[in-house]
Amino acid sequence: MTGVSADRVRAMLETMARLQDDHNCKVASDWRDRGFPYARAVWVECAELLDHFGWKWWKQQQPDLGQVRLEVVDIWHFGLSMLLLEGEVDAGTVKLFETRVGQQRSLDAFRSDVEALALAALADQRFDIAAFIDLLNGLDMDLADLTREYIGKNVLNNFRQAHGYQDGSYRKVWGGREDNVHLLEVIDDLDAGAPDFADRLWDALGARYRSTATA
Repeated sequence: MTGVSADRVRAMLETMARLQDDHNCKVASDWRDRGFPYARAVWVECAELLDHFGWKWWKQQQPDLGQVRLEVVDIWHFGLSMLLLEGEVDAGTVKLFETRVGQQRSLDAFRSDVEALALAALADQRFDIAAFIDLLNGLDMDLADLTREYIGKNVLNNFRQAHGYQDGSYRKVWGGREDNVHLLEVIDDLDAGAPDFADRLWDALGARYRSTATA
């Protein structure tokens, strides 16, 4: 990443790793020992990403890049969980993000990059960090973009858990639109660099969720 120090890269990765561990513990305190199929989640999310990006040659499709970016963030949640099972954020991971993020990558190659990431997860039960970074580069996302949108989705995931996601009582559609759509709108209305960004995002999501309770 041009102009970003290794220490800054490590700090952002460690922030996300800490949030991911906290979230996983909310789902299951012993998540590290449960053998959850994170690799399967990665390749399934890759398929969902392609649906938003478009892959059908027999019909006109327009990429929904906002949803594509959120799917990339979802993939990172599961990929980061896989990395955490191997240990903490290591020097090799930091180096990959430091040197590879920001390399020019054609959006035309995006589908192939998604397939490479999915193949590593499906065939080798492995999270291919380099292939994931290729997705970021294809979308012109840097690590700061990933961190901001990751924090946003992490807040939404915790919001879901707090409002009955596991027992089925949570409403994923608010006023006729999925919660992911509301998330994108709320993030755009807030200062992601503010120290209370996560708290303000939580409050804004709660206000929308309550206001659409009968919608």
